[in-house]
Amino acid sequence: MNVTKSVTVLPARKQMRGKKEDEEKAKLRVAAYCRVSTDSDEQATSYEAQIEHYTSYINNNPEWSLAGIYADDGISGTNTKKRDEFNRMIDECMADNVDMIITKSISRFARNTLDCLKYIRQLKEKNIPVYFEKENINSMDSKGEVMLTIMASLAQQESQSLSQNVKMGLQYRYQQGEIQVNCNRFLGFIKDENKRLIVVPKEAEIIKRIYREYLEGASMLKIKRGLEEDGIRNGAGNEKWHTSNINQILRNEKYIGDALLQKTYTTDFLTKTRVKNHGIVPRKRKLYS
Repeated sequence: MNVTKSVTVLPARKQMRGKKEDEEKAKLRVAAYCRVSTDSDEQATSYEAQIEHYTSYINNNPEWSLAGIYADDGISGTNTKKRDEFNRMIDECMADNVDMIITKSISRFARNTLDCLKYIRQLKEKNIPVYFEKENINSMDSKGEVMLTIMASLAQQESQSLSQNVKMGLQYRYQQGEIQVNCNRFLGFIKDENKRLIVVPKEAEIIKRIYREYLEGASMLKIKRGLEEDGIRNGAGNEKWHTSNINQILRNEKYIGDALLQKTYTTDFLTKTRVKNHGIVPRKRKLYS
């Protein structure tokens, strides 16, 4: 007996995803990292130029989609702890939201050799390359890490040299009698156009009152309460005083015309750790008025 088999042909199921969505999925999600290390007007222009450059650069590549511009303004490259945007970018990479990173140079990415290699290797594990424009290095290349180690070491050495030059410049100015005083919360003084200290008469009376009352036997707590009762504002412009405010004013040698220099010093240019100076580096008093 002949059995006739019937074959039912099922039509191909239509893909719901459109062409545009396919193209977007195929695109490489590229992020850019920018950084300048000072707050000067010239550097601010460079900072804005970097953002504009990478936004245009990534958007003009048909194979890329912009995954974000991460930019730290006025932050040192020797340490990543305070670089919020850098750390946010790394977090996005770890969350699989970025496929590639572009940055201007190794020194923009990190001036600390260990930090640079640490993050490059971390990104490598996620198969995320970092492209350094200036050096023309792709971290995923076979020789990429060797070149990065050499170039990052040079960037770190350059940073150390700059740090030393700044330190020597400050010491030279100290020797010449040029005193740097921060007047932002320095009650009693402002600076003129030549950066010389000018007495503010109204505020000077507050300083005189504090010294007078202390010499008459008043405690710092009593002085604080008296200032608050009279609605007198402190150096930060607040009516709320603290005994520490009074203590700082009474101990500040600048109110008698002296300036004790290098009260603290930096122990490591990479970590920016500052410690009290107990005679390790020279301390000098300079009369500024």
